[in-house]
Amino acid sequence: MGVATLTPITLFLLFVAFADAIGPFACDPKDSTTPALPFCKVSMPISERVNDLVGRLTLQEKVRLLINGAAAVPRLGIKGYEWWSEALHGVSDVGPGTRFGGAFPGATSFPQVITTAASFNATLWEAIGRVVSDEARAMYNGGTAGLTYWSPNVNIFRDPRWGRGQETPGEDPVLAGTYAAFYVRGLQGGDGDRLKVAACCKHFTAYDLDNWHGVDRFHFNAKVSKQDIEDTFDVPFKMCVQDGNVASVMCSYNEVNGIPTCADPNLLRNTVRGQWKLDGYIVSDCDSVGVFYNTQHYTATPEQAAASAIKAGLDLDCGPFLAQHSEDAVKQGLLKEVDINNALVNTLRVQMRLGMFDGEPSAQPYGNLGPKDVCSPSNQELALEAARQGIVLLKNRGPSLPLSHLHHQTVAVIGPNSDATVSMIGNYAGVACGYTSPLQGIGKYAKTIHQIGCADVACRDDMLFGAAIDAAGRADATILVMGLDQSIEAEFRDRKGLYLPGRQEELVSKVAKASRGPTILVLMSGGPIDVSFAKNDPRIATILWAGYPGQAGGAAIADVLYGTTNPGGKLPMTWYPQEYVSNLAMTNMAMRSSLRRNYPGRTYRFYKGPVVYPFGHGLSYTNFVHNIVGAPNVVTVPLYGHRRSGNTTVLGKAIKVNHARCNKLSVGLQVNVKNTGSKDGTHTMLVFSTPPAGHWAPHKQLIAFAKVHVPAGMEQQVGISIHVCKFLSVVDVSGVRRIPIGVHHLHIDNIKHPVSLQAETLGVIKS
Repeated sequence: MGVATLTPITLFLLFVAFADAIGPFACDPKDSTTPALPFCKVSMPISERVNDLVGRLTLQEKVRLLINGAAAVPRLGIKGYEWWSEALHGVSDVGPGTRFGGAFPGATSFPQVITTAASFNATLWEAIGRVVSDEARAMYNGGTAGLTYWSPNVNIFRDPRWGRGQETPGEDPVLAGTYAAFYVRGLQGGDGDRLKVAACCKHFTAYDLDNWHGVDRFHFNAKVSKQDIEDTFDVPFKMCVQDGNVASVMCSYNEVNGIPTCADPNLLRNTVRGQWKLDGYIVSDCDSVGVFYNTQHYTATPEQAAASAIKAGLDLDCGPFLAQHSEDAVKQGLLKEVDINNALVNTLRVQMRLGMFDGEPSAQPYGNLGPKDVCSPSNQELALEAARQGIVLLKNRGPSLPLSHLHHQTVAVIGPNSDATVSMIGNYAGVACGYTSPLQGIGKYAKTIHQIGCADVACRDDMLFGAAIDAAGRADATILVMGLDQSIEAEFRDRKGLYLPGRQEELVSKVAKASRGPTILVLMSGGPIDVSFAKNDPRIATILWAGYPGQAGGAAIADVLYGTTNPGGKLPMTWYPQEYVSNLAMTNMAMRSSLRRNYPGRTYRFYKGPVVYPFGHGLSYTNFVHNIVGAPNVVTVPLYGHRRSGNTTVLGKAIKVNHARCNKLSVGLQVNVKNTGSKDGTHTMLVFSTPPAGHWAPHKQLIAFAKVHVPAGMEQQVGISIHVCKFLSVVDVSGVRRIPIGVHHLHIDNIKHPVSLQAETLGVIKS
């Protein structure tokens, strides 16, 4: 059912009325005074325009621009601006900068990020970003949205209980970083220095706990080693800044090693802006500055807190704190006005790159975007395709899928998520263009018998079991749509365990026992679920994971069930058994396992225990075979000139990355992928590396991935380039990234190829 019931002509007239009423943000050509000011001159370099504007502001005006609800400066013709908008997987109304209604009753709601990540398709992520930014620009032109979007969330899904894991691209840093770079490119556009919208990678850093056993994100001090910071937690942010050229980074609520991230100059000024060269602004998570003063008691006075944040490198406060206390911080000598100027230079530069000081929006690039570009048929088709690509086939005994139109004409559709709509879009979502529930999607292929089985996902009793069991006995096949929703996992709601909630498992088993035909279990969730019972039950023929598949999720699920789509998704996170978390504190941030401490380690890179389904698992309706036809056996790592100093180039047979000539140092692979089955399919090829044995190295790590469509019986060749310094390096205990010398084994499914990395020289160099 769609939200847009107005005719196209009515929508257009509403849009024109909104746009005329709003006018430009600044530098209005109808204003007789401001267009002549230098900061309004488009012909001038942006840096000069920004400096001119900052020089015209009073201190009182400046501090009111340091917050998300930035105040107007009427004497300079500048309107107020709300910086906080969200676009995690579609334009959202979570932030106050965006609202739906009038000409824009909804926007395309793509699958939740964890689902889209399962596609391992970087071009898809960029395409989604382009559509989201089209719709965002259209809504900005109509006066109902901003241009600064605090998305994506690229934190590592470290613990399977984390309620916000659904928002992330999963547990692997390279996957998360690649997602960040491509989605940000799609959002921000490719028009040189000009921005289509300004994206923001969040929450920096080591943020992956919301509320667990009385410990919440506002009070949590994440104790993280230098090794894990460099090796895991910071990788997606670095890739977001350096590869994606993101316009903003958001610091998080938590402390890292005793210092609030939004008050840590080493993290903000030295790392994000200094080492990574962020061209943009740094913003706090909402009320973070107030949190580190009022809750974490990091400073004695609010003025000290304001000064600490700004001097650490914070440019914008989501919340009122900096507007309330920065002026007094200057008066007390804790802060200099030039520090505030530097913060404003970063925010105003982004606004000018967005064209907000270029006069009438309709005369600018993207000024033609309007209601026709929101919820368009092509946008909604991309949402459907994204859901198809993100679905993961976990089990297919027999095989029982795809279902047959001939043999499975009547289907029982059972479960608390069987007719889900809003639940399918997860959190940080907006108002969808419309929904296709699983029941509706399956109904396009077969006659359905619908029984919910449980009143909701909590499934507290068995009162509705009888009708569901009866339906399974009358149908040619039974599809159970079970799992979680935002009542179980969400922001500020971490899970207690990994089993299906309540009595869901009991319902599944009883229905499977009574089912006349094959039983298919479809799971909706952001986090992994321990479904060992279903994996091991021969009466449950098939298990599908759909994540939170977005507005078209039901259609995508049905397309996979009936073979219109051949599934190609792979799990972006490990599915652990419940025993894994039984004695594992979420507050323990260590990634690496420790036998001495009886600590299992985190993620597939460091955990070697039993799993329900491993990272990267995913089946197809066909079979693919790989053959490496081109790859080097030896690669020489060239080093910079060597001069005597106390810092050796090679330590424990591992070269410091900053001592190697990294620029064009790569390993090229040519891989033939053959489809040996009877169905066309798109294959997700994951390339892992096992470094030479050593204390620093992960068991294995993802270094590349690719999507390739291969018709049945055909073969395609895929070329992959692996940057040695980025992807074949490891991090030592001091947080120094090094390239291990020796044999690295490259894995693609069950085939391996050894590559020996050799140092050009074993001399010593000047650090």
